[in-house]
Amino acid sequence: MKKMMGLLVLLGMVFQMMLPMNTAMAEDLTTIKLGAPEMDKGMSVIQALKERKSVRSFTDRQLTLQEVSNLLWAADGISREDGRRTAPSWANYQEFDIYVMRSDGVYVYEPKNQELIPVAAGDYQKYAGTQSYVTTASINLFFVADLDKIKAGADENAKLMIANMDVGYISENVALYSTSVGMASVPRAGMKKEELVQIFKLRPEQKIILAHSVGYPQ
Repeated sequence: MKKMMGLLVLLGMVFQMMLPMNTAMAEDLTTIKLGAPEMDKGMSVIQALKERKSVRSFTDRQLTLQEVSNLLWAADGISREDGRRTAPSWANYQEFDIYVMRSDGVYVYEPKNQELIPVAAGDYQKYAGTQSYVTTASINLFFVADLDKIKAGADENAKLMIANMDVGYISENVALYSTSVGMASVPRAGMKKEELVQIFKLRPEQKIILAHSVGYPQ
């Protein structure tokens, strides 16, 4: 019996070693207060539409916190006093959270206070995507839908359809803003979802719908 218990303990340790590390160490990070979004940046919408393209090659230049603030606000920030967002959503459910993966850890964007809330400390970029270029981007954004916020009385498939529609608006905001200020971006679906669900500490009703890599082009 003692040998069996020892073997079970050993197997448990091995299993833990196989999982992404540091997923319970958000306390090693601090909340990042972002500056107010700058409203005087970028080219016109019509010019951004003309020049928008997906870019998969990035320099090692990092986005500043002000640039991150501007980007996240453009993606799905609060644009009106009633709490409505820059991106439309079905019945104004606002079901999406944006998870921000940086080299020091993972944060979730809090638009009410324009800040980044720590989720997990550590470098998890190897889980960000299945393509090698994602690890060279300054940040990777993950759009996570909370299906519980969709109160349409629909089944999960219908809720996912709504989420899949809404995520397009947010992703396009990212693409157009990035283009307008000379940054590079690419939307993508390839990622290591099982690991990311654990790293992000998601509930079963929270679904990662899409990702977006952002940085500066080579």
